[in-house]
Formats: sequence, C-alpha cells, structure tokens
Amino acid sequence: MFYVKWVFILVFWGLIGSVLHYTLPQVDIVRITDTYEKRETPGANSIFWSRGGAGTGEDAGGRDVFFIQSRKVNDRVMIYRNEDTGWGWPPYFKFDTSNLQAEAADLRSTAADPQYAAIRHYGWRIEFFSVFPNAVSIWPVDGPDASKPLPWVNGIILAVLGFFGIAIWRRWRRFKEARIDPKLEELQDSWEATEDAVAEKRSRLRRWWAMRTYR
Repeated sequence: MFYVKWVFILVFWGLIGSVLHYTLPQVDIVRITDTYEKRETPGANSIFWSRGGAGTGEDAGGRDVFFIQSRKVNDRVMIYRNEDTGWGWPPYFKFDTSNLQAEAADLRSTAADPQYAAIRHYGWRIEFFSVFPNAVSIWPVDGPDASKPLPWVNGIILAVLGFFGIAIWRRWRRFKEARIDPKLEELQDSWEATEDAVAEKRSRLRRWWAMRTYR
C-alpha cells in the first residue's frame, strides 16, 4: 500500500509538471534558415495541433500550416509550427499567424551572414510523432549570446498555482482531520473489536475441545 501511494503521487505530479512544461512559454535563440507552408492532416497526434486558424474551418483533406525552420546556437535544427491558438487552449489568444510568418521570413539568414532571432514558443519537438512547438512571437537579437528575457510570466503563473495548491491542500487536510480520520478510527476500532471477539470465540472453542479430548 505504501508503494502504491507513492506511485500515485509521482504519476500525479509528473502529469502536472508535463502539462506545465508543455504549456508555459519558452524562448530560444535561433538563426532562421527558411519559412514554408505545408498541407497537414493531423491524426493520432492531433492533440498537439491547434484547431485551425481563427475564422477558418478544417476539411477532410487537412489544412495548410506555416512552419519556421531554424538552427539553434548549438547548431541543432529546430522546426516550429506557426498556428493560431484563438480562444482555445493554451490561452495565448494568438490570431496573428500570417504576420508572424512575415516577420520570420524577413529574419532569414545564412551561416555566412547570420542574423539571430528570439522565438517565444510553447510545446515540444517530438520527431517520432511529428510534433512541433508552436511559435508565439519573434524578434531580432544582437547575436547568439543575447540574453533571454526573464520568465516573469512563468513565475507569476507558478506562484498563483502554488497559492491555490497550498490553499486546496490545507482545506483537504482540515476536511480529512474533521471527517475522514474519525471514520477511519471508528472502522479500525470496530475491526479490532471484531478481531478480539473472534479470538475470544476461538479460545473458548479450543478450551472446550481440550476438555472433551481429555475426558
């Protein structure tokens, strides 16, 4: 029972951490190498895609999605999708996909004459499932050593979540001490009393059997 409890706790907090890591914004310093548009039909990985551009629908043949190709400072290739989030989740309220694609195209450069940019995004890059992080904003920076902005939004969100988490935990603890623990103690006392009664009956039965045996 002890191990089951800790497995449940680890799985629960692992899921919470994964959702936060996927949803909260991150910033990468990159060199944009190309921008393009591609027809995509989300399948098993549809949970990692937006529901189409704001004001547009999605037919059975899929939809056109903007992509931004880049290289990070460590020369690793990174590809971002560029989709509206609209009024859905995550709540970035992004409606400027076309404008962002134009800004990204304007910042394209080559290795011989590099121009670096900062891309704020959310999500993961999972090559096996064709999952791409979604670019939210982009701006030029001085070079590969440019400092990233302080993640104050992440700090505020985590602080608010921590506050509500502590408040909920305190209320649960008070409820548990006031309602659940007394019931558990009653059940334990009842169980112990039942065990004592059963043990007493067994003892009487043994004594009776011993008396009949030695007659």
